[in-house]
Amino acid sequence: MISLQQIAAIVSHYDLKDVTVGTIGSHSALEIMDGAKDENLKTICICQKGRELPYRRFKRLADEIILLDKFSDIIYPENQEKLRQSNTIMVAHRAFTAYLGYDNIENNLRVPVFGNRLLLRAEERTAPRNQYYLLEKSGIRHPKLYHKPSDIDGPAMIKVQEATRKLERAFFIASSYEDYEKKSNQKIEQGLVTKQDLDKATIEEYVPGTYFNLNFFVSPLTGETEFLGIERRLQTNIHDIASLSARQQMEIDVPIQYIEVGHTPASIRESLLEKVFEMGDRISVAARKEYPPGIIGPISLQSVVTVDLDFVVYDVSLRVPGNPIMATTSPYAKYYYGHTMGVGRRIAMEIKDATRQRKLSDIVT
Repeated sequence: MISLQQIAAIVSHYDLKDVTVGTIGSHSALEIMDGAKDENLKTICICQKGRELPYRRFKRLADEIILLDKFSDIIYPENQEKLRQSNTIMVAHRAFTAYLGYDNIENNLRVPVFGNRLLLRAEERTAPRNQYYLLEKSGIRHPKLYHKPSDIDGPAMIKVQEATRKLERAFFIASSYEDYEKKSNQKIEQGLVTKQDLDKATIEEYVPGTYFNLNFFVSPLTGETEFLGIERRLQTNIHDIASLSARQQMEIDVPIQYIEVGHTPASIRESLLEKVFEMGDRISVAARKEYPPGIIGPISLQSVVTVDLDFVVYDVSLRVPGNPIMATTSPYAKYYYGHTMGVGRRIAMEIKDATRQRKLSDIVT
């Protein structure tokens, strides 16, 4: 496992006046690079051949594009050396963890990563000390877990990996074990999921309420946990079908899916902000104890607000969550800084502050 001391030794040789922000060309790379350019930092975008078009079209964003046969080729020693020679700090998002893999990130990537690379694996529900563990240590409520399908005793959300698209999950709701058996068999017959993946699926209590993705930023330099803003996910085909009448939905009988395809902004009633701040503070404190050095940078608590005005967190993003709409719509970032701002720019600001204070090793692992 790559140690903090090894990364500190690498950044000690960096030219602090010429730091570069690096990202994998997928997921939220545009958001990350846009924030870096707002703060006048150089950028490198690592693209997989055939998937580089958006990063070439938005010419302002990428100072350099590195084209590779596969994203995971970034692990090759010559590619890592190029990044180090450019004083690169990599920024993690979902594609970064999915394409490189946790083992590579923890053991083989000898390039400084903004944030805590050892915390990234906790996002996976199959990990030993996963996001549920972190929420429990934080005293934050999450949906009840069903350990096997026969335990289902009310509406439950089944989160299973799709058979063909490994980054997507084929969510479905079941109200009982019999309902689960019927729907899971249908999805196997349709080729959406496999029996093997169903056996590893997460089954959670379905909590009705209003969905908010609460986005925070934890700064080691200031010691504060900032609430940057809220967005909601647009998902196909649930959003399209939900606009139809109940009669029409029953007539067309289309299987519901929850594939994220976009974002929409949101705000929350002011009287709930105290609870929002408390959740951010709690998870920050717990992570410092359980996963030293704790959270560095962005974290998103994907939450439901119930009719009792309680929060239930059903997912935790322990890296850049991917919410570009927040950069131009969040009032909460404006309350801090006097202007709207997204996660990408807040990361760039932290990097600039760390270089000025000669504390770059405090924000990378």
